[in-house]
Amino acid sequence: MDTSFRGAAKRLDDIDLPRIGARIGVGEDELHAFMDVEATGSGFDNQGRPKMLFEPHVFYRNLSGAKRDRAVKAGLAYAKWKRNYPKDSYPRLLAAMKIDETAALRAASWGLGQILGENHKAVGYATPQAMVTAFMADEEHHLDAVVSFLISKKLAAKLRAHDWAGVARGYNGAGYKQNAYDTKMAAAYAKWRKIRDTPWPSDDQRDELAPRPASSPASNTKRTGGLAAVLFLVAAALAGFWDRFTTWVGSLF
Repeated sequence: MDTSFRGAAKRLDDIDLPRIGARIGVGEDELHAFMDVEATGSGFDNQGRPKMLFEPHVFYRNLSGAKRDRAVKAGLAYAKWKRNYPKDSYPRLLAAMKIDETAALRAASWGLGQILGENHKAVGYATPQAMVTAFMADEEHHLDAVVSFLISKKLAAKLRAHDWAGVARGYNGAGYKQNAYDTKMAAAYAKWRKIRDTPWPSDDQRDELAPRPASSPASNTKRTGGLAAVLFLVAAALAGFWDRFTTWVGSLF
């Protein structure tokens, strides 16, 4: 695992939001609202690393025996959640990785939607290392993971219905009201609705834009025959012009 956590750090393209939102039948306004609340609209920190929050209580449940004892002694793990977050969680993560890399990556929330590493399989990655590596490369992978998580938690329909309380409860747990996640999402959605969306073609339009299959031998034959006919007509026209030209030149002498 690259412990600099710096990859290409590519930001979302305009078309990524409507394209990925189409997976669950929502537009970019809904996704913007969700992202604004869950990750302040950005997947990377000011050093180009995926935004990350290390959760010691999650690290605790991913450890046992001597590793857990070591982590507890170092202040990197505790049994119950505490509001105890440093400005930068990466130093704690790196220290935790020295005890158990996989458990540490599972115990952190990552990227645009703050996907917990424990949920790597739910969003399509075999390991937390694979998920984090993808997140280092492109915010597109962050957003795809968000949508996959919403599907896995059966929250896509709530997002489509603008059931912000339902989305917040399902995504953040029963204590979502303490942070007003639902009202913040509603306000963000109202803001984004006033901003023009990036056009995304309908299903029929996408069919029209799709590459056409290679022509069959029969159609190639038709085209080849048509070209031969055109060349024949051009040759005949030139021959007729040449006859008239030579006749005209002869009349001058």
